Amino acid sequence: MTTELPLLQSSNVLFTVADSVAVITISRPEKLNSVTAEMSDDLVRAVEWCNESDGVRAVVLTGAGERSFCAGSDIRELDNYKTPFDFGNRRDYCDAIAALRKPIIAAVNGYAFGGGLETALTCDIRIASETASFAAPEIKLGWIGGGGMSSLLAHSIGSSNAALMLMTGDPISAAKAEAWGIASEVVAPNELLPRAIALAKTIASRPPIAAETAKANLHAAFNLPQDQAIRYERDLQTICLATEDAAEGRAAFAEKRQGLYNRR
Repeated sequence: MTTELPLLQSSNVLFTVADSVAVITISRPEKLNSVTAEMSDDLVRAVEWCNESDGVRAVVLTGAGERSFCAGSDIRELDNYKTPFDFGNRRDYCDAIAALRKPIIAAVNGYAFGGGLETALTCDIRIASETASFAAPEIKLGWIGGGGMSSLLAHSIGSSNAALMLMTGDPISAAKAEAWGIASEVVAPNELLPRAIALAKTIASRPPIAAETAKANLHAAFNLPQDQAIRYERDLQTICLATEDAAEGRAAFAEKRQGLYNRR
């Protein structure tokens, strides 16, 4: 059963929930799903709702149509900001996705360019269509990405490959993205969304506290020195072991049944 949430719907950001999986669709295909300021606000609202809802345990982010996942910010809107400072302090869609506590999968169905690439890289897992392509084209227009492009690329594909993308602005194919580590899997276009949703359902079936903790721990692993990251992981493990869900997991294992996890 799919639940639509009218209070979160807009003409360009679609939101549904089914089987504990939220699907957020950037829906402006006539403009390659480029993002306006209004759409950024809608994405912020959708993420805030997901964070607060016990009915959402995993999220899929995708783009409408066959051509584009997201082509980044709508360049025609940039002159609407009074100053570059105002632009830099806007409610940004990349920051919105980064604020999501639930696991999120990007189903990349076409162009992931500029802020669209940053958004995909901000997701925990990326599944790509065979027709997808990835680029950091800002340099061609005289600037660089500002949603974490350099850091996210360097962590994903190493400094040399990141430099190639950042300094040329040229796109890479889905096959190369998979080989470099941007995408975990590449599938046929018609298999993309079903595969992403199936993976999200698998994650949603896991104890939700543990799933969110695993996500937080992974972020810490990238940002802390190794000895501190290991201590942090041990602390998080201790917290998880004290939950009712962990006790249910041990009981289910002993009784050879599926666990029933209630986020406690």
